[in-house]
Amino acid sequence: MAKILIVEDEPAIADTIQYALETEGFTPLIAPTGQEALQEIDSDGIDLVILDIGLPDINGFELCKQIRQTSALPIIFLTARNEEVDRVVGLEIGADDYVVKPFSPRELTARVKAVLRRTQPNHAPSTEETVWAVDDNRRRIDYFGRPLELSRTEFDLLRTLIHRPGQVFTREQLMAAIWDEPEASMDRTVDAHIKNLRAKLKAVKPGIDPIVTHRGTGYALKELIESP
Repeated sequence: MAKILIVEDEPAIADTIQYALETEGFTPLIAPTGQEALQEIDSDGIDLVILDIGLPDINGFELCKQIRQTSALPIIFLTARNEEVDRVVGLEIGADDYVVKPFSPRELTARVKAVLRRTQPNHAPSTEETVWAVDDNRRRIDYFGRPLELSRTEFDLLRTLIHRPGQVFTREQLMAAIWDEPEASMDRTVDAHIKNLRAKLKAVKPGIDPIVTHRGTGYALKELIESP
């Protein structure tokens, strides 16, 4: 799993980004100041930095310059400022991308994946290969070696569960992570897609139900799945 450093001093925003990245299988770390960010970069083998421009101890542009003096680490700027000059300056001093607040967590994670693909061509989230094989580029999931015929939503839903086996996702969390307009969806929409997924998985392995229902809460993927 790629380590993503979130350099953001607003806890609510940092927590939102952290959750979105964890849902996609990344390992996020949070640094609320530039000084802490530099310490994390020096010690923890960071793969990409999401960098807020308005930090309490240093301007994000200046921090980017400091990082670029010793590292080619991918950097995505995150800022409330939308002026073209800010975007140009950010890219000219070495940022790989630029996201403006307010932002969609799904868009941000998509940009993280795109930057990692450009800078680390061999990067891919790890999966349990004997059971699951996830191909994000072709949007394909193999189950025990057989490709599943999945809709867009079914693919996103199953991929979310695969990347966090054992984690219980509430229906609200799944809607926020997958649906473009989660506020327009309903709990039973998630239930309907889970039902369809179970039918497709059962067609491959009738004796296994890898999705666990936690009544009153949501769903999780079994951590250990063995062929009968």
